Amino acid sequence: MINFSNVEKNFRRNAVLQDINLKIERGQRVALVGSNGAGKTTLIRCLLGEYNCKGKVTIDDMDPREHRQQVLLKVGFVPQLPPPLRMPVGRLIQFASSLCDSDPENMHEVADMLGFDARHFRHQPFVKLSGGQKQKLLIAIALGRDCELLVMDEPAANLDPEARHILFKLLAEKQESAAMLISSHRLDEVASLVNRVVEMDLGKIVLDDEVADLVDMSSQLSCSVRMIKPEPAFAKALSEWGFSQQTDDVSWNGIIAGPDRLRFLGMMSRYAALLAGIEMHESETLQTDTHGKGADIEDEINHVA
Repeated sequence: MINFSNVEKNFRRNAVLQDINLKIERGQRVALVGSNGAGKTTLIRCLLGEYNCKGKVTIDDMDPREHRQQVLLKVGFVPQLPPPLRMPVGRLIQFASSLCDSDPENMHEVADMLGFDARHFRHQPFVKLSGGQKQKLLIAIALGRDCELLVMDEPAANLDPEARHILFKLLAEKQESAAMLISSHRLDEVASLVNRVVEMDLGKIVLDDEVADLVDMSSQLSCSVRMIKPEPAFAKALSEWGFSQQTDDVSWNGIIAGPDRLRFLGMMSRYAALLAGIEMHESETLQTDTHGKGADIEDEINHVA
């Protein structure tokens, strides 16, 4: 599917990519991690044919610069920084769907699932949308079409917890048919989404390892949190995750997307001194897929801290 062979990229005298050798096959979900400046975005731009580079980059044996149109038909891309487009939302969806020969209604449907009514904002210039709205629309354009490769640079950075869960469910539907390259500077943001981790540092690959593929990306966790005493900062953090406070003022209940468990526990660790207990159950009695079909699922994994 993807092959980087002895790839190097310099900007003036600075070596940004150095001797990159990497292969990614369909069905692999790869976390591309590393600090800012490690070379992740440059690697992605070489993959998409935006940069010339030394060495060889291919997608299904095609050079992304020489066969740009054919390659981009295979790729759904969510950039880290939304482009400063002044094109209205409605026209942007029509334009994107025409480029990849897709039905624009599919993109509208995905946007609706993520909580963004693209029809309501059809006359609004893309650049005037909020950060979260831009992210939802870009994800809808990438996932509302058939593609064999998903390239996502910090895809969930501006999403609320509910939208993140929808994103994970949409990715779960494509995990067998597409390769995924998910870039992030923090492994805990993407660890539960992937089955392989590639870490970069100073333009080099310093780690390439397979990881346990145990988390159902469409799963949910029922979570209860008990505090030692009420604390406004902790309460605000939980409310931002959609948790509801109980009548005793120290107990909170909520739902967490399965792939978000590590991210949630990372947030909780900042308030460890205030915790009286956490209880999580991976249990979902009614899961509805993106085509509206219902499936009964009942599975329980108990974790108590």
